[in-house]
Formats: sequence, C-alpha cells, structure tokens
Amino acid sequence: MVTDSTASFAVAPDGVTAVPCLVVTPDGTMREGVDCTADDVAARLSAGQTLSTSQPPPDAFLAAYRQAADAGARAVVSVHISSGLSGTVASASHASKRAMLPVRVVDSMTSAGALGFAAQAAAQCAAAGCDADHVAARASHVAAASRVLFGVDSLDHLRRGGRLSAAAAALGAALGVRPILTVDEGRIHALTRVRSRAAVPARLLALTVEAAAPMVNPAIAVHYVGSRARAETVAALIAEACSVTPVVSALSPALAVHTGPDTLTIALADLGDHQH
Repeated sequence: MVTDSTASFAVAPDGVTAVPCLVVTPDGTMREGVDCTADDVAARLSAGQTLSTSQPPPDAFLAAYRQAADAGARAVVSVHISSGLSGTVASASHASKRAMLPVRVVDSMTSAGALGFAAQAAAQCAAAGCDADHVAARASHVAAASRVLFGVDSLDHLRRGGRLSAAAAALGAALGVRPILTVDEGRIHALTRVRSRAAVPARLLALTVEAAAPMVNPAIAVHYVGSRARAETVAALIAEACSVTPVVSALSPALAVHTGPDTLTIALADLGDHQH
C-alpha cells in the first residue's frame, strides 16, 4: 500500500508508505513531514509569507514502488488525495506506467484522515493475503464511506489556492463568520458557519455525532493546526458522545497551506463489518 502524506498520519500504519507532498516557500521546496510541519506552515502564513503546494513528482512514487518490489510485493495499490484537490493521482498514474510491477492507482475523492483510514483498511486486506483487486476495492469503499469536516478562521487561503470559489470565500469574509467546510464529490464546499472561533469545536462535534450515527463501525481522526490541546478536548468529547476513541494528529502541512492557521479537522470513515 502506498499513499501520500496528506493522509495526516501521526505514524504511518504497518504496510503503508506515505510519499511526501511538497510545500513551496520563498526559501525553496520542502517535503511535508520531513522538512516541515503544520506549525511551520502556520508560522510562515502568519508572518505573511506566500506559500503554495505541489504533488510529489513521479520519481518519488516510482521510488516507493521500487521499494515495494524489492521487499517482495507482487503488486501495489496506490491510494491518494482527491484529484479534484491535487495533481497527486496524475503523478502516481504517470509513475505507475514505469513501475516494475503492477500498480493500481485509486482516487480516494477525499483527503486527510479519511484517506488515511482508506489506506490503512486496504493495507489490512493486503496483509491478510487479498489480491490487488480486493485491496483497491476496499480502499475505494472506505473512502466513499467517509466524511471530512473542518473549521477554518478564514477562507482566504483556500480561495488563493484555487480550492474554493471566490464567491464562497467572499461570503465568509463579508459575514465575519467562521466557516465549516466539507469534502464532497472530491471538492471542498462550504457546509455551514458559526459566529465565532470559540463556537467551531461545538459545531464540529455536533456534525461529527450526526455523521457517525448511521455508521456501522466508525473510525474518527481529529487533526489540528496550532493547538493540540483544543484537538484533544474535542476528541474527548467525541469519544464520550460516539463511544469511539479518535486518533489525534497534526494536519498535513500541504493541507494546512490551504486551510490556514488554527484549522480544526475531523475525519470519519465507516469501516463496516468487512471480512477479508
């Protein structure tokens, strides 16, 4: 199993290789999770620096596929951030044509922990001896049964990065509100809004409880840019309300470039009652 670092793992699960996406700064290009953290990105944005992001180059994926082949893999399933948000799927697809073993590239149509849960669930199938078709289908199924919710202080970063329409960004700014966003059909959309930063965690909690209610076997992650304590507080409330202990980890730096400082993200996926 190969994925990319927007999966926002605290530590990549066994059997999963996360290829770093790139953060482009005035000083040069950095690999997220290797050369920079979400806090580094937040500090640069707060200081007024203009940042952008880039997908991993095909050679980075080719190296991951070669490593898998050298370790004895017979095939690779490579699941990535939505093609509506990044060129990562295209880069992985380009590399797959040069790989020395079969590679199935999966567009997760999502991001952050929802992508991470899809990759992890698929890796468990691979470890159980399932073939590449089964593993790829499992990744796609978990990704499709996921939800990503995030509260941001401003829509400006998403608008500048082309991840949200100017009209939606202007609406949030004009009303002086804190937007709650979601990923739907592979793109970022405004879901609702609250009147203050302090109201963001409670609204995200309510939306999480609502999203988790129909899930058979929910997995939940809470990601943060800035305050880990705030994320842990929300995670504790989710655990009490949903009887699920969330994973808490920093948001991918590449995602943080587009969401901005003080972002709070919740990702859910229904793992169902899947049998290998």
